[in-house]
Amino acid sequence: MTNSNVSSCSPLRPTSMPEPEFLSEHVDHYFRERVEKTWKGGHIMHGREPGADAILMVTNDYLDLANHPEVLQAQIDSLRGSDNTVVMSGVYLHGDSPQLHLERRMARWMRMESSLLCQSGYAANVGLIQAIGAPGTPVYVDMFAHASLWEGVRSAGLEWKPFRHNDPKHLEVMIERNGPGIVVVDSVYSTTGSISPLEEIVDVANRHHCVTIVDESHSLGTHGDQGRGLVAGLDLQSKVHFVTASLAKAFAGRAGLIACSERLRQFIKFNSFPAIFSSSLLPHDIAGLSRTLDLIKGADHERERLHANAAYLRRHLDALGYNVDSGEGQMIALEAGTEQQTIVLRDALESRGVFGSVFCAPATASKRALIRLSVNCNHTYSQLSRVIEVCAEIREEVDLANWPSTRRARKRQAASDQAAA
Repeated sequence: MTNSNVSSCSPLRPTSMPEPEFLSEHVDHYFRERVEKTWKGGHIMHGREPGADAILMVTNDYLDLANHPEVLQAQIDSLRGSDNTVVMSGVYLHGDSPQLHLERRMARWMRMESSLLCQSGYAANVGLIQAIGAPGTPVYVDMFAHASLWEGVRSAGLEWKPFRHNDPKHLEVMIERNGPGIVVVDSVYSTTGSISPLEEIVDVANRHHCVTIVDESHSLGTHGDQGRGLVAGLDLQSKVHFVTASLAKAFAGRAGLIACSERLRQFIKFNSFPAIFSSSLLPHDIAGLSRTLDLIKGADHERERLHANAAYLRRHLDALGYNVDSGEGQMIALEAGTEQQTIVLRDALESRGVFGSVFCAPATASKRALIRLSVNCNHTYSQLSRVIEVCAEIREEVDLANWPSTRRARKRQAASDQAAA
């Protein structure tokens, strides 16, 4: 750990307005327990600076569109020619607004009736559940669902009823015990790349008269025909009530989306607090997203390369003993377990030029911290092979054999072998 990391993470005392005691104690606890005790004075999120030849596996820009010249040009043209900027809440938009036009385009593409653009995927999920969560409604949340969905339940003052990850049978048991409510899942889960059994989940929800929300943040653009996502890809768009997404992944923008019926769109738009009390998107944001949609529709080759890259890397890491076979998506988790062990893993990878994203509490359970490797359609096989070489080289250094995830894999394999015997 470098001295610069230590100094940047040391607790700073205010030089002007003093902190009240309750705030000071709260902040001191963070610096004492996490920064000093767990992270040894550094910061788990801040390791080395990547060099020019580093292999970066940290971005959600899966189709490599963030700096596409056509997207940039669309934004530039909008900035130069726009005279209809509404720096106000989106509830004031009507008529021939570019944002409303894009909402209609997104809905048609996703084969949904209507859609509503939001400030972010976080705002979309929080605002949606806050708006539709009638008092006393149980909310059935997959245990690996995104934090924004859990926060939506909390902000609505509702009680979450977690069910086991990707387990439709456990979901059904929970609904039979607690009654109809809201079922909340991701289609592709952001930490491990696991894919939801959407058809079974939706079947359980509909048979028990529940509302279904599917977060497609990590599948919109990358999965399904023309990248329409898994809901449309499985022809479930008429069987779910809401599809949400962050457009900061494959769309490489700064917005969120809720797709639903027109009736529900009108309700959400005028009842969701983030929709009411945040400014609408700016014209150049809309222009960039609109051009990105055109590119995503025609990105079949990029999607094919993306999934081939992910499958190649996952297959070889699995062969090396890493517990990565629970996922299929473009995100691959190296789950070291504790935050201390995750720092060891981070440093081992980064010292060899491989940079992933650290996930720890509150993004994961406290003892399920991990490094996420995000695959891009333009990662070369040479780069992926180097990642595999590094992961082979560091197994003893990072104590792979004793990771909790490794022990779970061994236990699962033993159970499978016993069942087959």
